[in-house]
Amino acid sequence: MRLVKLLANLGYGTRKEVQIAIRNGWVTDRAGNALKADARTAHDDILFDDEPLDPAQGMVLLLNKPVGYTCSTKDQGRLVYDLLPDRFRYRKPVLSTVGRLDRDTTGALLFTDDGTLLHRIISPKADVPKVYEAVLDRPLKGDEAALFASGTFLLDNDEKPLLPAELEVLGEKHARLTLHEGRYHQVRRMFAATGNHVTALARVKIGNLTLDGLEEGKWRLLDAGDLAKVFGE
Repeated sequence: MRLVKLLANLGYGTRKEVQIAIRNGWVTDRAGNALKADARTAHDDILFDDEPLDPAQGMVLLLNKPVGYTCSTKDQGRLVYDLLPDRFRYRKPVLSTVGRLDRDTTGALLFTDDGTLLHRIISPKADVPKVYEAVLDRPLKGDEAALFASGTFLLDNDEKPLLPAELEVLGEKHARLTLHEGRYHQVRRMFAATGNHVTALARVKIGNLTLDGLEEGKWRLLDAGDLAKVFGE
């Protein structure tokens, strides 16, 4: 791929803006040699403003999402993309969230520009479990674990029962819930159906991938080992 197209696809600017950057000598190889617009230098050997390029297509990153951010590129207010470098919004193929977390839910959120990988993660066939921790308004009654694990639990306005989910009691008003599907506001609706209300909710694990010390509002790129953890390997 020609250098101009490569940089534009990575979000470093429009083709015109990238051409200006190249003419100004801001795009070099690792030896410091300015590159030409038609250069076919290896991706890993290219620097933009003395910094290595972002990963090529197939990039996956993990964000520790704070409260108050929406998983959208167009909604009003604060968006999860505001927590990433601006150029990530303009990558081609587009960098998409892998599923969604609602505005008031925090924790592990994946992004990728690999459509095949995205669909593999969210596919029911992959059975990638998601683990949530919920803080509740009222004490647990004691029958929630059996109810959620039954495979017959039906939410309001749904015609299909939920898949069995595992509940671990962490405190009087604190629980960890492992889901094997992803329905709209599922955790909140499950507890609401028992007469309770979720006051705080965080996704703490996707497959075997955890936030592992990642600070709230921060992100990191994932490698092959991380992706293996997503699929429980």
